[in-house]
Amino acid sequence: MSVISHITLGTNDKERSAKFYDAVLGAIGFSRLPKPAEKPLAYEKNGQMPTIYIYTPEDGRPATWGNGTHVALIADTKAQVHRFHELALTLGGMDEGAPGPRTAYGPDYYAAYVRDPDGNKLQAVCYAEG
Repeated sequence: MSVISHITLGTNDKERSAKFYDAVLGAIGFSRLPKPAEKPLAYEKNGQMPTIYIYTPEDGRPATWGNGTHVALIADTKAQVHRFHELALTLGGMDEGAPGPRTAYGPDYYAAYVRDPDGNKLQAVCYAEG
């Protein structure tokens, strides 16, 4: 069981975010949970927490991102890291670090960094050897 229940990211355009996250999180094994249209988007991997929620802010102000904040999500393979990055850029995300080894974090640390269309920073990381 995860020690994290859920992660919430803000959006200013739920429909745009649905297209982005369906593809980008789908590339690393997440699926959107069935929810009524008025509910936030929600994603899980293998039916397990943490759940990732995509919300329009409750206070009515625009969603913003945190400088220095990002969410790192585990990918099973390096190919999934590449697909995550590729789809993010295709769907309006921004490159924050191309797929590749990050040996400063460990010999088998392989990651890519992107920002979603609202500016939230995401990372896909694979710990597979070789």
